[in-house]
Amino acid sequence: MGALLRLLFYGVLVRGVVLIVLGLNVRHRERLPTRGPAILAANHNSHLDAMALISLLPLRLLPRVRPVAAADYFLRNRWLAWFALNVVGIVPLNRQRQHAHDDLLAPVAEALERGDILIFFPEGSRGEPEQLAEFKTGLARIAERRPDVPVIPVYTYGLGKALPKGEWMIVPFFVDIFVGEPLRFDGDRGAYMERYRSAMAALALEEKHADWT
Repeated sequence: MGALLRLLFYGVLVRGVVLIVLGLNVRHRERLPTRGPAILAANHNSHLDAMALISLLPLRLLPRVRPVAAADYFLRNRWLAWFALNVVGIVPLNRQRQHAHDDLLAPVAEALERGDILIFFPEGSRGEPEQLAEFKTGLARIAERRPDVPVIPVYTYGLGKALPKGEWMIVPFFVDIFVGEPLRFDGDRGAYMERYRSAMAALALEEKHADWT
């Protein structure tokens, strides 16, 4: 039942919104993963972010594609938790330890071990529309655990205007998505995050100068 609901949600509703309500322009689509495990690491301005990214992947991968999301937000009540887990298919992540020995990244590591393709937002929470916020080091800690897993930087522009934080009405807007080259961990968390920041900055600059005509 859950698999059918996910297929209807992403295959019909989400793709309908993305393809009809939004104008979606994608550069370097060939860099997207064709199998898991892999991580799409994107900027985060809207609840539409994960939906738009998942719509870029073929439906055959849908059972393996899961957004990483804050457990305290998406599991805060029974009905939202059911929808988030069974339809959206999130990997719930606790943002704070309840006990000193808690492994906050365990759910992510387990999903990658299963071969999933994860949608991950290194900024954590949604920021201001079309502005890059500070990237947290969780991405580097995940890459350190699984250096074999490719991390693909993805820069999106327009989703924060189509559905800004705090709003629930989608505004038709042209959305640009730029896919970067995969990154692999090189043994140093700080250097890795700097490479990710540089990749995102380069994609943002490419978007600024893009000519879609």
